[in-house]
Amino acid sequence: MQSNIDTADLIPRRIVEELDKYIIGQKDAKRMVAIALRSRWRRQRLPVELRDEVMPKNIIMIGPTGVGKTEISRRLAKLSHAPFIKVEASKFTEVGYVGRDVESMIRDLVELAINMIKSQHSETVLEKASKLAEDRLLDLLLPPPPLQVSTGISSESRETAAPYSDTYEQTRKKMQQLLLDKKLDDKFVDLEVKDKSFPPIGVISNVGMEELEGNLREMLGGMMPGRKKKRRVKVPEALSILAQEESARLIDMDEVTREAIDRVENSGIIFIDEIDKIASRDKGHGPDVSREGVQRDLLPIVEGSTVNTKYGMVKTDHILFIAAGAFHTAKPSDLIPELQGRFPIRVELSSLTKEDFVRILTEPKNALTLQYHALLETETVDLKFTKDGIEEIAGMAVYANEQAENIGARRLFTILERLLDQVSFDAPELSEKKIVVDKQYVEDHLRHIIKDQDLSRYIL
Repeated sequence: MQSNIDTADLIPRRIVEELDKYIIGQKDAKRMVAIALRSRWRRQRLPVELRDEVMPKNIIMIGPTGVGKTEISRRLAKLSHAPFIKVEASKFTEVGYVGRDVESMIRDLVELAINMIKSQHSETVLEKASKLAEDRLLDLLLPPPPLQVSTGISSESRETAAPYSDTYEQTRKKMQQLLLDKKLDDKFVDLEVKDKSFPPIGVISNVGMEELEGNLREMLGGMMPGRKKKRRVKVPEALSILAQEESARLIDMDEVTREAIDRVENSGIIFIDEIDKIASRDKGHGPDVSREGVQRDLLPIVEGSTVNTKYGMVKTDHILFIAAGAFHTAKPSDLIPELQGRFPIRVELSSLTKEDFVRILTEPKNALTLQYHALLETETVDLKFTKDGIEEIAGMAVYANEQAENIGARRLFTILERLLDQVSFDAPELSEKKIVVDKQYVEDHLRHIIKDQDLSRYIL
């Protein structure tokens, strides 16, 4: 996905065109997410008093697995440089039961945004951090001599005196040139680095155990003096470690936190998968009570509330929520009415046909055939897929989906892995470095599996 596209240039038609490069078909879903993303851009240009009143156009995607629901959302986030996480609704539990609480998705999104913004800020200070790291490394490779100052010299004279001899400066410059020419890459240096190890902490809690333990570690780590440990590393690794330390010193973490929270509140995208698993079909009985409880816990997050994170309070009012589910046995109308109302856009994704599979194998910029060709090319193996070979693979994928569980485009992964497993294994030792995958090749390698339905259920 292109990362240099200005947000203002992301008109709905352009968004769909970008998504078309990676996802085949599903035009309705692409149009809906394109409109939702553009609506965010429009909202940012409204007067403040009206801006807060415009709610995000949350979406429910309905369709079987492997048709592109997650990929559409993930590519959309990458296109807009938005913090994005995927969560599974079935992983959450009603408050009071063992499991993850729904607010943890917001904390995870903030953590991801912090890392995203920190990485961007690191790039801006990279040059300065690299120079400082280089100076520190030179001090380790060539320790400066102690200052020779007699007691009779005044403090003013000491300040104006040259700190080191000309000989040392000349040697340092030579050492610096050797470093730049990578002639010191095999040399080892001793570094003092922060010891990040910490004894395990036993936490007894029914909700968010991993987060509570992480917070305790951070709190106790701040109370205790930073422990150092010595590491003996090669010069390139030492330069990288020192550059990271200098970069961390140069970055204003308060600014990073403010920017990350703002990015989450106004651009964050949360993809809630398997939302049909928490839909209550027979309200008030058995496990449906717990499912409805999760929905009620989810409601204030989607509706708009304030969540406490270790970086501060985060408002969820304008986070875009995209929910998805197969809805084989449940329907969107089985969700509680309040939650249904917070997902005004419904779009159904269609099952994939043989023609779709052919296009998936050939058209996207990350097509599987291109991936396998590139992987085997590293072993000097020239892998070619013919038109009839690709059609045969697509036909077998459709047949396997019909005979067993329909897993959509993911079926292509299993078929190609089985088809090329011998080539992948023998690639370094092959005498014939050109492999042509045509219809006959596909039939020869997969016919016996396809004919044996019991075998195909386990292998394909």
